[in-house]
Order: sequence, then C-alpha cells, then structure tokens
Amino acid sequence: MIYKVYYQENALEVPVRENTKSLYVEAESEREVRSTLIDRKYNIELIQLLEGNHLEYEQASLNFKVEKI
Repeated sequence: MIYKVYYQENALEVPVRENTKSLYVEAESEREVRSTLIDRKYNIELIQLLEGNHLEYEQASLNFKVEKI
C-alpha cells in the first residue's frame, strides 16, 4: 500500500501550512509508516492511504517518488 505523509521538518516548531511537506511511503500499515519515520524527528500531521483514482492522480505528479520500507 502507498501512503502520503504530510509533515513539518521540525517537530519543535508550531506547524505552519506553508511549511508542510509531503512524501510517499510504501508500507503494510499506517503504524509501520509511523514507526519507520520516528528516527527522522518529523512532526507528522497526516498519513493518508492512497488508492484508486487518488493514487493515479498522485502518480501523474512529477514529485511522485515512493520510499519503500
């Protein structure tokens, strides 16, 4: 399954929408995504499962690069 993770790079700062970044992760569950990214010290805002038309739309983006866990 492919998840889109919305995050802030610095967990100690107040989240600001303009600073939100995203990455794509291939994992078995949301829990696996969180446990893998814990070392990066991100402030994770949302982990969203991508499937169907939404996944196809994201795959069409030039920024679509999946990290495998």
